[in-house]
Amino acid sequence: QVQLVESGGGWVQAGGSLGLPCAVSVRTFSSYAVGWFRQAPGKEREFVSAISVSGGSTYYAEPVKGRFTASRDNAKNTVYLQMNSLKPEDTAVYYCAAVRVFHRLTIRTSEEYDYWGQGTQVTVSS
Repeated sequence: QVQLVESGGGWVQAGGSLGLPCAVSVRTFSSYAVGWFRQAPGKEREFVSAISVSGGSTYYAEPVKGRFTASRDNAKNTVYLQMNSLKPEDTAVYYCAAVRVFHRLTIRTSEEYDYWGQGTQVTVSS
């Protein structure tokens, strides 16, 4: 069973920064792509970012490009989402998700992911 645990959420003023670690408990972590999604109140869950199994490729939704950075440390089974220049519209519950990559995936849609964390709240005040 693959388990994901997000942390690092909290409250921050607009323009501030937060870092979200996602710890993944699985023996073959280096075979898993990891994505970040968020869901604001009254809205559907949306893609934020994703990182490939090696970390060599990263993908970002347009609203966060240039402000968010995804990285991973395969030795620590952890993926990170560094969020800078935060805006009130970034307020949401942030989820990390993982999928073992056997074939070509976009890793940018929630339907592709098999395992999800419980989410962590990020609140950005204006």
